[in-house]
Amino acid sequence: MRYGYWLPVFGGWLRNVQDENMEASWDYVSRLARRSEEIGFDLTLIAELNLNDIKGERAPSLDAWSTAAALAAVTKRLELMVAVRPTFHLPALLAKQAANIDHISNGRVSLNVVSSWWAEEAKQYGVHFDQHDDRYARTAEWLEVVKGVWSQEQFSFEGKYYRVSDTLLQPKPVSRPHPTIYAGGESNAAKELISSQCDAYVMHGDPPDVIRKKIADLSERRAKHGLPPMTFGMAGFVVLRDSHEEAEREVQRITDVSQSAAGYNNYQQWLSGTQLEKKVSLEDYSVSNRGLRSGLVGTPEQVSERIAEFEDAGVDLLLLQFSPQLEEMERFGEQVIGTHTLAEVQSR
Repeated sequence: MRYGYWLPVFGGWLRNVQDENMEASWDYVSRLARRSEEIGFDLTLIAELNLNDIKGERAPSLDAWSTAAALAAVTKRLELMVAVRPTFHLPALLAKQAANIDHISNGRVSLNVVSSWWAEEAKQYGVHFDQHDDRYARTAEWLEVVKGVWSQEQFSFEGKYYRVSDTLLQPKPVSRPHPTIYAGGESNAAKELISSQCDAYVMHGDPPDVIRKKIADLSERRAKHGLPPMTFGMAGFVVLRDSHEEAEREVQRITDVSQSAAGYNNYQQWLSGTQLEKKVSLEDYSVSNRGLRSGLVGTPEQVSERIAEFEDAGVDLLLLQFSPQLEEMERFGEQVIGTHTLAEVQSR
């Protein structure tokens, strides 16, 4: 199992807790990223939204791509999975930018392609907002251009959404054949796109039996395209405590829904902008990415057992959230990652 985490570019993950002691600042995220390498984390996912999805639109949030470039220069082994939304980036220009950051990091950049959902954000930033399936059709063309300019000496393409002619891009990315492309989504349009054009599928939090079925579905779709197996990642919010009772008290605290919290303002827009397999309650929404549904709650032993269930279901990568991030990642690194690493060494 590889361990990743969401970089707290929004200053937290809890919509009803105003201050989680992790400010949205370069000082905080750079300190967190450097420390995460030392305690066993392999990857950080850098989300991309120009408005703050968690703490409310008026709260500060960090830009994904400039943050990624800076982190590339101050980290040594951490994979930088940077979210990118095709409607906000022309494909050939983004490919150039990503290739440059890949060189800065010596091949540690990957993409998390997100087909957008927030109409109000697009409106505020002057970006065209397509309907759901149109967004995935745009993303399919966008990926074709990005991979084309990364891999070919000169690349031309003409589609409904994008047109490039004899595009030159040098230097090519360090990563071969190209930086890993992750994506997530629960609609049929999303799954077809991901299984045919991406390298990895990332999922919201859910129990192991649900995740197992999703992995089987994407694996079957992938095989029909005659492509090699995918990597599978899953989001999860971790509540690690000395006793199960302590962990449950913390869950009650962070899901005590306050209808007036600014972070809930976009709830209806999120629901209308996505196509989900299951209804998401306001309590689910109080913690980002349905993280509590993964059940990573309890003592180190209980959380480790749950991780083993996900590994058995086919999960390769956990994309974790914590609150407060730095302190709880330290605890997880020592009590879960460190324990697993020691067990692996002793079994050899």
